[in-house]
Amino acid sequence: MSNVWKKVCSVHEIRDGLGACALVDNRQVALFLVNGQMFAVSNLDPFSGCNVISRGITGDLEGRIVVASPVYKQHFDLETGICLEDESVCLESYPVEVVDGRVMVMMPAIDWVA
Repeated sequence: MSNVWKKVCSVHEIRDGLGACALVDNRQVALFLVNGQMFAVSNLDPFSGCNVISRGITGDLEGRIVVASPVYKQHFDLETGICLEDESVCLESYPVEVVDGRVMVMMPAIDWVA
């Protein structure tokens, strides 16, 4: 099975520097628009187990665009999902692009065969 691009929302629904959560294929995806660049990562904070990443604070740390989890404040690179404080932990990151003003996220194909 191949990955699939999904229409998520209008780019105008996301404010620069802030996150938004979208449910895409039954997965919570945190979307961020930072300095005109779009990012998509899992909304699940691997440290707290809570779906809160979209509520995190964005910024620049060590030359990387990051989001700080609102729970325990770990920083995640928005391009790779890697945690800066513990590189063995990362958020799932998704390819994202804006087409005709619509945010598109590439989701992995779901294999329904058990």
